[in-house]
Amino acid sequence: MRVTTDLDQLPLAEGPPAVVSIGVFDGLHLGHQAILRANCERAARQAALATVVTFDKHPKAFLLGRAPRTLTTLEHRLRHFERLGIEHTLVLEFNQTLRETPARDFVQGILLDGLRAQTFVLGFDSKFGSEREGDADFLRSMGHEVQVIQKVEVSQRAVSSTAIREAVELGDLAGAERMLGRPVSVYGQVVRGDGIGLSLGFPTANLNPHHELLPPTGVYAGWARLDPLNQSDRDAKPLPAVANIGFRPTLDGIRPERPVFEVHLLEGGRDLYDQHLEFEFAARLREEQRFENLKALTHQIALDCEAARQLLA
Repeated sequence: MRVTTDLDQLPLAEGPPAVVSIGVFDGLHLGHQAILRANCERAARQAALATVVTFDKHPKAFLLGRAPRTLTTLEHRLRHFERLGIEHTLVLEFNQTLRETPARDFVQGILLDGLRAQTFVLGFDSKFGSEREGDADFLRSMGHEVQVIQKVEVSQRAVSSTAIREAVELGDLAGAERMLGRPVSVYGQVVRGDGIGLSLGFPTANLNPHHELLPPTGVYAGWARLDPLNQSDRDAKPLPAVANIGFRPTLDGIRPERPVFEVHLLEGGRDLYDQHLEFEFAARLREEQRFENLKALTHQIALDCEAARQLLA
């Protein structure tokens, strides 16, 4: 998938026209997936380029000075876009200039002249341009063909990023998974820790999730996926793993400001430093707890690993 982050790189060199979808797409839930799959299907029929226009950060971060914790960072979204078949993503910086750009100028300058948009596939609530003037009817009034994807419901509730955030924060991974259409996952870079896990016989990869929303503290079984963009095998086998999210209360020292996210590969034998990794949550094994000493902690980690193996088998 091609990623464009600078408007100066537009227009693209001569090539096919584009089928364009616009949005933040935080979480890439079932509603988002319906939009992007329709985009890819239409692009295939029209010999066009399946294209997404998204933003470097949530627009509320600029408009309100704050934004909800994201389910997926930009890097995570880009990987989901590619998995769904999107061929080109334009990432726009949401700034004052973009905020003040009239919808007609946005369509003409960026979507038509820049991306050579031929058709649009939008969500039912998609808005763009200053004062949120642009929508499906606006595009149709300009003479463009627009396909609108209606809201998707699960258990008679509209699927939304807000509803999924609530489920993740409450630890309702099954509820979030139903709305996502896939397991809840966290994506980040492996950074160096203090080596405590290795000294206990259970080496862990310390994951920096780049401010993605995490489930409650505790121990989880799941699957680790190494960054597919850095591998020759794009469909690399997911690796069974155990993750701990928490403040490591058994260890003496200063309590970290944020929960530490540690991933232990049950198969072991891999150097993960500086790589990107995605962890898919399968189930919560237990709450975080304090043990009387490291020996007791080590014994419990062994039990956690065995429980994860049985669950993931």
